[in-house]
Amino acid sequence: MKKCFSVAVIFMLLSSLSAFAKDSYHIEVLQVSSIHPFDWSYEGFIESLAENGIVQGKNLTIERHIIDADAEAGLVKKIGIYFSIKSKASEIIASKPDLVLTISTPATKYSKDAFISAGIPVVFTAVAVPEAAGCASLTEAGPGFTGASLRMDPMNVLQLTKHALPEATTMGIVHTQDDNAVAFVQEIQSAAKSLGIKVIAKQVGRSESAKPAARELIAQGAQFFGLPIDTYYAVNDYVHAVELREVLDEAKLPCICYCHVGFSGAMLYIGSEFKKIGELSGSHAAKILLAGVKPETLPILYQNDLTILADESVIDGLGISLPIELLQISRKVTTERN
Repeated sequence: MKKCFSVAVIFMLLSSLSAFAKDSYHIEVLQVSSIHPFDWSYEGFIESLAENGIVQGKNLTIERHIIDADAEAGLVKKIGIYFSIKSKASEIIASKPDLVLTISTPATKYSKDAFISAGIPVVFTAVAVPEAAGCASLTEAGPGFTGASLRMDPMNVLQLTKHALPEATTMGIVHTQDDNAVAFVQEIQSAAKSLGIKVIAKQVGRSESAKPAARELIAQGAQFFGLPIDTYYAVNDYVHAVELREVLDEAKLPCICYCHVGFSGAMLYIGSEFKKIGELSGSHAAKILLAGVKPETLPILYQNDLTILADESVIDGLGISLPIELLQISRKVTTERN
């Protein structure tokens, strides 16, 4: 009798799991801004799903929708982007996908509620500050959604910065109204005070050159520059990144890039890798699709160990000597000039 009972229990468990397993899956992707880093996140997501047996072209149908936001985002443009997100979200809901992946903060912030209300689980990626995307906290997203974030502990990156440039006391940052960039500047300014670092920042429009702002910050005493996660630097073949680098080359000032976005000319690159964050988002999506896990029970994921890249040619050219312990945890690279 006990044996029969055990067999029955096992059968019931297997049946409950098979209820979630499907022959094929349908995922829709909503992305705002067409930049290479978001491509890397998408690739990581697809690869992670494949590792879990959900393979595009085999048992996965996936549609990717990219809303252009590369032009100057004035008030009218922002309203247009907002309505484009809402309109595309309605189209996606009508297609009845099993899951939606949102790429970027605006894509997540302005579409998630519609998907969740329609009963569609949402997973986000390439979001630098979860709370800016509408998450309840840094660890929990909220009902119906979850994801992986690029966010770094500001104190952690500042300590690495201080280790690399112990004599520097003033950091300059040129940024736009990008949600991720604004949040980064606010966090870094608050945390930097305890380490004796003053952060001076200048906000520019997305179509404006970085040069005037950079020169203004240098005149105010900036001794080095920090580059935040900001789509401004990744659009139009990194034209604004090139402009900033030209000013820093003229002034012989170092730059530390707090992201991996294709900028060249920084002495250090400290941050989470977009592809790895995409992979983490994919692992959450696999749990939701294969086992029926509720998104809200899955914590927001982060890259545990930040990737640190050191460009020795830039470092040597500036006459800077990095501490051996920092070099030991860095990966040596030589970035190509944009």
